[in-house]
Amino acid sequence: MSDYYNAFEISPVPEPGVDAVPPEPFRGIYGMPMFVTIPTPDLAASADFWINGLGFIDLFTIPGQLTHLRRWAFQDALLVPATSQVTSTPAASVSFACVLSEIDRIIEACEAQRPGCTEGPRHTPWNTVDVEVVTPENARVIFTAAKPFDPASEEARNLAKIGITAPK
Repeated sequence: MSDYYNAFEISPVPEPGVDAVPPEPFRGIYGMPMFVTIPTPDLAASADFWINGLGFIDLFTIPGQLTHLRRWAFQDALLVPATSQVTSTPAASVSFACVLSEIDRIIEACEAQRPGCTEGPRHTPWNTVDVEVVTPENARVIFTAAKPFDPASEEARNLAKIGITAPK
C-alpha cells in the first residue's frame, strides 16, 4: 500500500470522533463526480422521505421530472419518475458518509416515517458504524460513520493486515 497517501483535505467528511460535527448541506453547483439515480412512482413522497428521514435537501426540482437531493458535497441523489414499480430490494446499495451523532437521528426519523425500514446500527471490521435504510422506492441506502481510530483495536489490526496503518 505504499502508493497510497492521506488525501482527507479533498473530502467534506470530518475527522472521525464522537464529537465530530457534520458539515452543512452543500448548495453549490458543480460537476458531480458520483451520484445515484433513484426511480420512484411518487416523486413528492420519496422527496419527503429523503429530506425528513435521511437529511437531504431539495437542491432543485423540475416538476414531474426530477428532484435533485443533496446532503454534503459529493452526496447527490436524483429522484426520477419510475416507469414501473420496484417490488423487491436490490442486492446493490449506495452508501453515504455521516458522523456518529447522526446515526440515531437517521434511524429515529426514518422509523417514524416508515416503521421497519432500518437495520442496525452495526459495527464493521473496518472501523465504522453503519445503518441500512430501505427507502420507499426499495433502494438500499447505507449511512456509514467512521469511529475514532484506536490503534489497539481489532479494527486497527484488521486494517493493518491489508497494509493500512495509522499515521505516525
